[in-house]
Amino acid sequence: MGAGESGTGAALLAKAKGYDVFVSDRGAIADDYKRQLISKSIDFEEGMHSEQLIMKADLVIKSPGIPDTVDLVKKLRALGTEVIDELEFASRYTDAKLIAITGTNGKTTTTLLTYHLLKNAGVNVGLAGNVGESLAKQVIEDQHDYYAVEMSSFQIDGITTMQPDMVVILNITPDHLDRYDYKFTNYSDSKFSLAERLGENGNFIYFADDQEIQNQLKSKELKGKSQSISLTGKGSINAEGELMTFEEDQISQSETTLRGKHNLINTMSAVLIAREVGLGFDKIKEGLKIFKNAPHRLEYVATIKDVDFYNDSKATNVEATKYALESFSEQMVWIAGGVDKGNNYEYIMEQVNAKVKALVCLGTDNEKLRASFHNDIVNILETDKMKDAVNSAMKYAEANDVVLLSPACASFDLFNNYEDRGDQFREAVLMLKETYDN
Repeated sequence: MGAGESGTGAALLAKAKGYDVFVSDRGAIADDYKRQLISKSIDFEEGMHSEQLIMKADLVIKSPGIPDTVDLVKKLRALGTEVIDELEFASRYTDAKLIAITGTNGKTTTTLLTYHLLKNAGVNVGLAGNVGESLAKQVIEDQHDYYAVEMSSFQIDGITTMQPDMVVILNITPDHLDRYDYKFTNYSDSKFSLAERLGENGNFIYFADDQEIQNQLKSKELKGKSQSISLTGKGSINAEGELMTFEEDQISQSETTLRGKHNLINTMSAVLIAREVGLGFDKIKEGLKIFKNAPHRLEYVATIKDVDFYNDSKATNVEATKYALESFSEQMVWIAGGVDKGNNYEYIMEQVNAKVKALVCLGTDNEKLRASFHNDIVNILETDKMKDAVNSAMKYAEANDVVLLSPACASFDLFNNYEDRGDQFREAVLMLKETYDN
């Protein structure tokens, strides 16, 4: 069910393993995925779910985007039909070591950095989960010794037997509560259940300063080895200021390509993984100096008249925006807004009051955002067009300021997804730069 990257990959692996495969997507299937299915003679449908046919299945692999509360999923489970995630299915057909990385924020950067450090050092590693190519598709040939796998709570919920070799939990803060009966405990339990899947030889890496992780640790017994990272001296591995200390080895964040406190957490996690795999510190340092992060994550776009523009469109919740705000000491114009997911803006009020001189609200309904900050920020502008948001931000900015797109909200009111939002921001900034350069 679902024919995106994960669903198509699962279908291809199932076909390779001798299953009779049928793919059903209630939306439209992208042309590239259709070609892949046709090339392997896999039957599919789009724009509908043929319920009677699906109910005959022995095994259903559903897209993580399909909630467990959907009637068809409920009916399948009532019948006793096994309903799992693509990652669970793929894990049944590989002997490679699985490095599973989760957290409300930072998991993409940490997964990409882990993959980069290992690959740069010559380790035979694949990239999968929410980034890279479908794990199931890669498992067909199964040529890797390791897979760095980014895992969302939705994907974790679809696991039944998968046992990762390493698990990283970066943080647990409220997000996606609409999928968890609006109960933070349910969401937290989902995230932490990944660590509970470790075996006796497993490795657990976690951020010791996160209160919810500490709450979980008090009530759960984990197998294997645990290591913690901290920005306050509580961890096995610690950072003081920009200096990260790994036993006898040290590296400053200025020697890496990432900035901000949150990226100290991500970097220390990836370095710990690399050390567990067996990489020497010289090779790790080499990799850190040449890492290029994915777009839309505090991505530097351009400088216009000494004003720096950063694209942090991936920040779809308040916690992520807090990380972004903490990454700068400069005064800034902040572009935010979109589909509110129950945000509590008090969480970032201190950072906003200290640094933000103007707020550009970008959304179809900016009432909550505007109401949260109208007493503290003199300049608040509303718009529903990215070009207008960028142009207005430039008018408020002065030399040495930062213009930061960090929405703290989902993107679906005005954009296809956060990538579309970030792409439009980048395009608008570059167009504006061309105007000033000419």
